[in-house]
Amino acid sequence: MKRLTLAILGLAPFVAAPALAADLPRPVYKTPPPVYFFSWTGCYIGGNVGGAWVQKEFDTPVFGAGFGGSFSRDASGAIGGGQIGCNYQFAGGWVVGIQGDYDWTNVHADGTGVFGLLAHDYHVKSLASVTGRVGYAWDRFLLYAKGGGAWERDDLTFTFLPTGASASFGDTRSGWTIGVGGEYAFTNWLTGFIEYNYYDFGTRTDNVV
Repeated sequence: MKRLTLAILGLAPFVAAPALAADLPRPVYKTPPPVYFFSWTGCYIGGNVGGAWVQKEFDTPVFGAGFGGSFSRDASGAIGGGQIGCNYQFAGGWVVGIQGDYDWTNVHADGTGVFGLLAHDYHVKSLASVTGRVGYAWDRFLLYAKGGGAWERDDLTFTFLPTGASASFGDTRSGWTIGVGGEYAFTNWLTGFIEYNYYDFGTRTDNVV
C-alpha cells in the first residue's frame, strides 16, 4: 500500500500589524506539522489460508447399464494460495479495485451412490478467480464486496462396483463468485483481511466411458 501525504500548511494572514519598537522581538509564525492519512491507492501481492466447504451433485447413468440416479456429496478442507491486485481510492473513502487469486485445496470426498452400485472419489485441486471489488474505507479499515469469474480444477474417479469398471478424469470448470470482507492496515505496508466467498460452477456433462 502507498501512503499519501497531505501537507496541511498553516497560513499566516498578512494583516497590517502595529509598529513595533526596534528592541522588541518580531512575532514568529510556525507552520503546523504535516498530517498523514492512510490511502488504499496502490498495488499489492500477498498470501491467504482458510477453509473450503464444497457440495457436489451428481446425476449419473451407470456405465451404459440403462439406469442411473442422483446423489450429492459434501466435503471440506483447507485452502491456501496467493493474490495480487490494485486499488484506487477516491471521493474520500470510496475504494475500487481488481484482484486475481489462485489457491490450492485438499478438499476430498469419496463414497457410493446410485443404490450402492457406483463408487466415487473426487478431489478439488485448485480454485482461481478474477474479481472486481468496491468498498468504503474508514482510514485504515476497509469494508468491501467483490464479484467476478472463477475456475475450479477437479480430479474424479467413478467405479461401477458390480464389474469393477472405472474411469478417472480431470475436470476444469468455470463459474462465478461473490463475496464480502474486511481488511485492516496494520502498518503502511502490511494489511490483513477476512472474507467470505460463494462460488457457483453450474451444471456440466462429462463422458467417462
